[in-house]
Amino acid sequence: MSFRGHTVEPSAGSTATLEDARSHLFNDRTVERYRESLRAGVETVAAKVSTTTRPFTGTTPDRLAPEISGIDLDRPLGDLAEALAELEDVYLRDAVYFHHPRYLAHLNCPVVIPALLGEAVLTAVNSSLDTWDQSAGGTLIERRLIDWTAERIGLGPDADGVFTSGGTQSNLQALLLAREEACTALAAAADTPPAKHELLPQLRIIASEASHFSVKKSAKLLGLGMDAVISVETDRGRRMKPEALARELARCTAEGLTVMAVVATAGTTDFGSIDPLPEIAGLCAAAGVWMHVDAAYGCGLLVSPTRRHLLDGIERADSVTVDYHKSFFQPVSSSAVLVRDGAVLRHATYHADYLNPARMAERRIPNQVDKSIQTTRRFDALKLWLTLRTMGAEAVGLLFDEVVDRAAAAWEMLTEDPRFEVVTKSQLSTVVFRWLPPAGPARDLADEANLYAREALAASGEAVVAGTKVDGRHHLKFTLLNPETTVDDIAHVLDLLAEHAGRYVNDRAAVAPELCPTAV
Repeated sequence: MSFRGHTVEPSAGSTATLEDARSHLFNDRTVERYRESLRAGVETVAAKVSTTTRPFTGTTPDRLAPEISGIDLDRPLGDLAEALAELEDVYLRDAVYFHHPRYLAHLNCPVVIPALLGEAVLTAVNSSLDTWDQSAGGTLIERRLIDWTAERIGLGPDADGVFTSGGTQSNLQALLLAREEACTALAAAADTPPAKHELLPQLRIIASEASHFSVKKSAKLLGLGMDAVISVETDRGRRMKPEALARELARCTAEGLTVMAVVATAGTTDFGSIDPLPEIAGLCAAAGVWMHVDAAYGCGLLVSPTRRHLLDGIERADSVTVDYHKSFFQPVSSSAVLVRDGAVLRHATYHADYLNPARMAERRIPNQVDKSIQTTRRFDALKLWLTLRTMGAEAVGLLFDEVVDRAAAAWEMLTEDPRFEVVTKSQLSTVVFRWLPPAGPARDLADEANLYAREALAASGEAVVAGTKVDGRHHLKFTLLNPETTVDDIAHVLDLLAEHAGRYVNDRAAVAPELCPTAV
């Protein structure tokens, strides 16, 4: 048999039959096999999690890739126990475990058990959330959660939205809606409505220099180009300066450019900073500009018992991104985009006779595909639904408050530790800092030492931290999303980082003593 120029031979000795194949389908005749299979899988994962003593093994692609590429996918093992044993070798053994208290790197959270149950249910039933006749109650559950989130934000009675795969998609859809609204307004104001491609070059998006990379990526995908995004400066807390935004809005008006959206960030990736939302909302309202709030990270504040006020002003946004899989302790993926005026979601609607013909809208049959840029879409809302119905929103908020408190403690610890310098105090749960070599020529090794320390720590598997650049210099970063992480965990990781960085400087000094005369 030939496929794209390659010859594929049937597996030698294959004994597969149609009856065997059917025995793997999930239906009323195979429920016992389903129970046994999931029980085996759950026990395998539970055993691994209960015995995991570090967040990572430190494996490298060069070590792991040959093991995986050497597996013949045309020769099945034929036995679930063997497949799970193999999975231990190619995945579970070397997986990065976010539940471990010394995983301190990216915006990956440990997950709550009700959401894991939701994941098991949604994958078994396998609803697709595009049309009513593929999801029924799932459609209404998602809509209720959108309404609940919009109520928490304060968007008003006409708000609407849809679940997405993540913050990048949510930002893309929000900016798509903003672009369409801007083009519609420009066309309506012209004596002779121009073609859309003629309008795109004059559109601009304004965001802070600390905003998420997906803003520029969205601009490119929307036909504007990344140069259409204007970055405005931030203050010492890495928050957008309202006066800088005001200057850019005025400059664009003077140059005949149309600002289609201002993106305010409620929780920047590096610094956990929240832009001054009330001031930005006022400037957007005065200029008649769409305000989008990227709250992918900071959305956990919506359920915080003590810090909800940090999101004051978000209720004035035209669109909002939330990532439940960051600060609501949900499994990936679980995100949403919400809009103040649900009517703007029409820009994502396309009627297909085989899917959602226009007559279904006339009959008030709810189809989520009418609001989404996706078609087939998982019932990810079920995870949040079971979380809220089991734990409640306040319990989720307490967990998020805990990690914000822990970050504040880490910041205090670093400000008092002469081995490190810390950049700014986060409003959320990140801490950006760097190790400082001894004074003198060795200071020139700071970037290299911090890079080495991060890589050596990951290779040891003892902990995982992130890295970033601040003012062109390499820094280390804690992203704290695990309420189980203690101050002692943080102190231990700082000691390990200092040890690795110091070893690097000493090794360099042994080769070139003039770099660090006091190190050897």
